[in-house]
Amino acid sequence: MVRSSSSLVVGWNEDAGRLGPKVIEYLVRRLGGQEVAEIEPEGYFSLGGVSVENDIAQFPECKLHYCREKGLAFCRSDPPRANWHRFLHSILDVAEACCNAQELYTFGAMISFGPHTAPRELIAVASSPEARALLGSYGLSTEIDYETPPGQRPTLNSFLLWVAQRRGMSGASLWVPIPFYLVGTDDPRAWKRVVEFLDVRFDLGLDLGDLDEEVAGQDEVISQIRDRYPDMDNSIRKLENNLALSQEESEALAKGMEELLRKRELS
Repeated sequence: MVRSSSSLVVGWNEDAGRLGPKVIEYLVRRLGGQEVAEIEPEGYFSLGGVSVENDIAQFPECKLHYCREKGLAFCRSDPPRANWHRFLHSILDVAEACCNAQELYTFGAMISFGPHTAPRELIAVASSPEARALLGSYGLSTEIDYETPPGQRPTLNSFLLWVAQRRGMSGASLWVPIPFYLVGTDDPRAWKRVVEFLDVRFDLGLDLGDLDEEVAGQDEVISQIRDRYPDMDNSIRKLENNLALSQEESEALAKGMEELLRKRELS
């Protein structure tokens, strides 16, 4: 059944554990989303000092894909460096014009001091009591009323949710905790937790066996690292037993894990 309206899902490229790009890429690929629009970077991003990967310049981008049959639009974007308000309005303008988007879900990572073996909780900040009740019915934690600390700029997701609310669009900002020592690499458990919710919420009928394999594969690699590096194993064991690490232990674990996992990627 083709749906007359859609829900917009937004993820950001610069996210801990590669949460944003991995979830959006996965859903677009599995659901056959088609690219329908792109927002030009001029005025929102600094084009100086563009990074180069595999001899290809990595210019900032913001692209919208649409899966009409499922009533879902997906936006994957680099975070804007300037003109946040205008940029976020542009995303919603394009989503409404191209996909008749009437609902927003944006998601991001929270840094956690728990171990990678812990289940990933999904926390929701809703834009209305009705949205909060709906999300609670899916088992999400909705008791947090997040407010930006005085003197600090709101998160991009919080700002986007506010912009959508001002336009009369219902929505929620979803947050998943990611262990601090996986911030710079991958956290497939976190990817799966977000996808699981969207799968149930929108009745997508996805088989998530491939994500289970990603989780098992990373667990095996980290298990090998723990066997080889007793200090890192000891730190993770402390976290698994709800014990705090010293700053020195935390820094050593984060640095060592990122270096070793990245070497594994390149090998």
